[in-house]
Amino acid sequence: MLKKVMLGALVLGAAQLAVVAPAAATTDPSWYLGPTPLGPGEQIYAETRAGAGGCVPKGPVTSPGLAEPIGWTIGGNFGKYGGYGRVVKKPGKYVATLSCTDGRKATRTFTVTGVPPSSTTKPPKPKPQVTVKPAGAPQTGGGAFAPMAWDW
Repeated sequence: MLKKVMLGALVLGAAQLAVVAPAAATTDPSWYLGPTPLGPGEQIYAETRAGAGGCVPKGPVTSPGLAEPIGWTIGGNFGKYGGYGRVVKKPGKYVATLSCTDGRKATRTFTVTGVPPSSTTKPPKPKPQVTVKPAGAPQTGGGAFAPMAWDW
């Protein structure tokens, strides 16, 4: 009787594991890419934490919107992987891809904004300062012997 119960529990556990394992492999790994929007050539940051819903990266973050792929130069607790990169100078909306060692891939979008047009009007020249002779203690007698406000 005990063998039948143990065998049943083992089969049930194996069936549950078979259902859960593929679902876990298809989840999108948690990772951050930002800030967004960015100006042309500005710095962007990527981070994932393998121990907190992320993954162990298989390689750098890639995108046509990056000047070069973002390598993982920062490590930390909970399997933290982080790195900085620069975006391209061409404005547009771009997609970055993170590949994981377990086969998962995830994407994030970011935007590179354009440079505001330069103004064609010249700023006004500052007005010249008026020269004023100093009026302080030496010119007014210093005020050491002047009556105080309560000496009326």
